[in-house]
Amino acid sequence: MNPNMKKTFNPEEWVEPAAAQAPQHIQIQPVQTTDATDDIEIVTRRIEAARVDITRGYSNWRDLGFALSDELGENGRDYFHRISRYYSGYSEKEADDQYDKCMRAHGHGITIKTFFQLAKENGISVSVPSKTSLPSHSSRGQSRLITASPSRNSQIEGSEGNGESEGEEDEKLPTFTAEIRDLLPGFFQEIIDRGENEQDADILLLGSIVCISSCLPNLSGVYADRSYWPNLYLFVTAQASSGKGRLTLCKHIIQPIHDRLREINEAEVMAYKQKMQEFNANKKKMTMDKPEEPPLRMLFLPANASSTAFIQVLNENDGRGIMFETEGDTLANTFASDYGNYSDHFRKFTHHEAVSYVRRKDREFVYVNRPCVSCVLSGTPKQVSSLIPDAENGLFSRFLFYHLVGTDEWKDVFARRENGTADQFFQTLGSRFHDFYKIFIELGDVEYGLTESQRTAFNDWFRYVYSRFPQMLGTDFKATVARLGLMTFRIMMVLSAVRLMDDGDFSNRIVCEQRDFDAAMTMSRALLQHSAYIYDTLPKATVVKSKTVTQKTVRRRLFWDSLDEEFDRQTYIEAAANLQMPLSTAERNIKRWIGEKILDRIDLGRYRKSHK
Repeated sequence: MNPNMKKTFNPEEWVEPAAAQAPQHIQIQPVQTTDATDDIEIVTRRIEAARVDITRGYSNWRDLGFALSDELGENGRDYFHRISRYYSGYSEKEADDQYDKCMRAHGHGITIKTFFQLAKENGISVSVPSKTSLPSHSSRGQSRLITASPSRNSQIEGSEGNGESEGEEDEKLPTFTAEIRDLLPGFFQEIIDRGENEQDADILLLGSIVCISSCLPNLSGVYADRSYWPNLYLFVTAQASSGKGRLTLCKHIIQPIHDRLREINEAEVMAYKQKMQEFNANKKKMTMDKPEEPPLRMLFLPANASSTAFIQVLNENDGRGIMFETEGDTLANTFASDYGNYSDHFRKFTHHEAVSYVRRKDREFVYVNRPCVSCVLSGTPKQVSSLIPDAENGLFSRFLFYHLVGTDEWKDVFARRENGTADQFFQTLGSRFHDFYKIFIELGDVEYGLTESQRTAFNDWFRYVYSRFPQMLGTDFKATVARLGLMTFRIMMVLSAVRLMDDGDFSNRIVCEQRDFDAAMTMSRALLQHSAYIYDTLPKATVVKSKTVTQKTVRRRLFWDSLDEEFDRQTYIEAAANLQMPLSTAERNIKRWIGEKILDRIDLGRYRKSHK
């Protein structure tokens, strides 16, 4: 027996940590519903899905009991069993005895926050869906994606199949900034606070992260046994006049770095021209060598360029830069031309693969050894298919996608803020980031890594997603899931680097803080659904050979997989909440499966999968 469960109980000992999943033989009794209870249930199910023991160490196990008994009283006992069961030496009797002691000791100030802290420390997301309904005037997908979870006591069996039309959930894709705001470095908190709504805050955060990813040339980490730098690709899709133009504000954050490179270049060009005059004046005397033309220094790389010109500019900037285009057609038209199809190079950039070209005329050979390129694009969904014609094109899996849904409301176009216009606000941020950039570059090479528990949680989540999503969307989607893992790691790198602006703890080794890990993983889960949505807009013949798969089909399959062989109504309500699925849609799916005879109703509010 592990000492976790044998140490003498001392109610005077207290501190904090916790998280895990539930034994099937323990029946969960209905309890009085509170928002906290719903949140505890959601996080407990995540612990169960991950099968992780968050009770390692007696103090953790004890404090878990304090936290649950303080919040739920006797109703917390089942949660204590469900979570404790993942300890290898679990004993139902010892767990009961321990919980009895916690009930008598009253926790000495330990609250339910300790439960959530323990979950976070063991790699479990503690973000939960909003409990408030969407305002009636909100457009689809504009704010929170889920309506209020009903009470455990409001189980109306006959309500299945009622509610909104099934097609209404298609564009309801998740947002994330409201969930992660307090986890972010202060610099990014200022950015999302400037957002006009949650979607706007999302794209401002994403755009800023990708822009900054191009300006950390000395930061790298090991992923899949290879060194990677933070560079990211982003494509924000939306219909015309949906607000994607706000993405250009992010450009101000790194504009001073580009401007400084241009100033250096202009000074070098002036010096070069002067030397050329001297050379031409003395050409007959042959008293000096011909001056060498200076490199064309810049941070923003041109999209409308020939393949050789683009690689030449990249080479002259040490293989680094960012492409920032507000119209995806610009790059799509370049790739479609005879002279500008460097799509293959663009695919190589994401893994820092070398690119080169040779010109016969001048016997010129240009070789970029380790390109580090970032990219921000925006455009309509149709422009995505212009750039990436089908799912088998490897360029799709290299992008983070965010689908922006416009609002039907007219906003006050003359409203002003005390801290100036949006452009002025982001220009100020750009000046601050430039100061940080100069200090960060002086550090030399900086190594980045995760903790052991973070690596475990990371692998567990992506292992699950890698096995599930391709089953629903086809094998071509595997590459998207695989590369999303790398892009999530890169997001963590940017968050951790920018956090140095808060604490000033500059070092040549950065270990990911748990809050940066949690924020990036939350973003990743949301962006996975955005990618699946965009993927579904690509030509169906190449997306899935056997049948057309829609966003509703994906969500329905995830819902089915999240349910046990036997379950009750409250269980499927909570499973739907975890997937941000409206209750009416969940109930409609239950009714559909009963009609298809793959689900049996075995009692009032209880179901069993039949697999017929």
